[in-house]
Amino acid sequence: MTAGTDEGLERWRLILGAPAERATGPLGPRGVARDAALEWLYGRDGDLERRGVRRGPTDPGRSGGSGPSQLTPVDWLDAVHRLFPKETVERLERDAVERYGIDEIVTDPEVLSRVEPSATLLRAVLRTKHLMNPDVLVMARRIVEAVVRELLDRLRPELRRSFTGARSRRPSRMPLARDFDFRGTVRANLAHYRPEERRVLIERPRFHSRTRRHLEQWQLLLLVDQSGSMVGSVIHSAVTAACLWSLPGLRTHLIAFDTSVVDLTADVTDPVELLMRVQLGGGTDIARAVDYAAGLVDNPRRAIVAIVSDFYEGGDQHRLVRTVRGLVEQGATVLGLAALDEEADPVYDRGLAGRLAGVGAHVGAMTPGRLAEFVADKVGR
Repeated sequence: MTAGTDEGLERWRLILGAPAERATGPLGPRGVARDAALEWLYGRDGDLERRGVRRGPTDPGRSGGSGPSQLTPVDWLDAVHRLFPKETVERLERDAVERYGIDEIVTDPEVLSRVEPSATLLRAVLRTKHLMNPDVLVMARRIVEAVVRELLDRLRPELRRSFTGARSRRPSRMPLARDFDFRGTVRANLAHYRPEERRVLIERPRFHSRTRRHLEQWQLLLLVDQSGSMVGSVIHSAVTAACLWSLPGLRTHLIAFDTSVVDLTADVTDPVELLMRVQLGGGTDIARAVDYAAGLVDNPRRAIVAIVSDFYEGGDQHRLVRTVRGLVEQGATVLGLAALDEEADPVYDRGLAGRLAGVGAHVGAMTPGRLAEFVADKVGR
């Protein structure tokens, strides 16, 4: 900012582009540099131009430095990292890769050496790694390692906490929030109900006890759709499987599928290597993957089969429904997860998902933490 420049007006000028200067006034020197960086990216958006938003500069004297062709991706990345706060940089990088398909950001070694690792760039690497030569792949792996490490550090304590002990029916003297017995507490304190205030005074809170898990082995079979739209769920499935690996009472399998089936269980302890092996895109044959998983089940009553997919089936729907019905009738728990990530905001074929729910599958979307709670509850029964 320079003297005499209004920060709020400058922000609107940057959002709306050069035509807004009649109302906002001109930009200061730093604002001009920011405008050039924004124009390099959003100036290629024909829809914004038709709506009169972020049209190119109208001043001929400034036209030399702000068109999309004047900056390379390396120059642009340097500029946005210098000119914008981190959260804005992450949004700009995400739009460059996902909205405008500027693949150089993840395929050019010079760009990769400067880019900040993020979940967006991890998804972009997984989508474009088949385009990379070996030298670029080595640099791209840095992004994969950094983001996976951050996810592991964040998710591992949350997921493993679910397995510290199962709730039992016995009360506990240990007042832990996660073991709070809501119904038991209400029943124990009904004598203190105040009708005029419509509240119960809690004098004796109740808590569940937890038991150690020395139980019969359970199987969790994570079947992950490799189609391009599922990339976020593929990442979180790999990290979730790594977090759950070797937990007491649980044996975890990870199986990726498109029109073929790849058992990745041997690589579960190294989610970075696992993700570098994943091949996104192609068709989808969920029925074949579920048939494969059914063949791995040792004891159906101690098995959870979690199908992570958008359920746009390219294989035999009738065969899929038949296999899921058979697993459920044998006592297995079948989860149909339209998303397994932190947003849990799925887009999926509701018709097929409804058919699977009709034969006994549990269908929905979960965060990794919620899946861990679900599995821990099953294992602890």
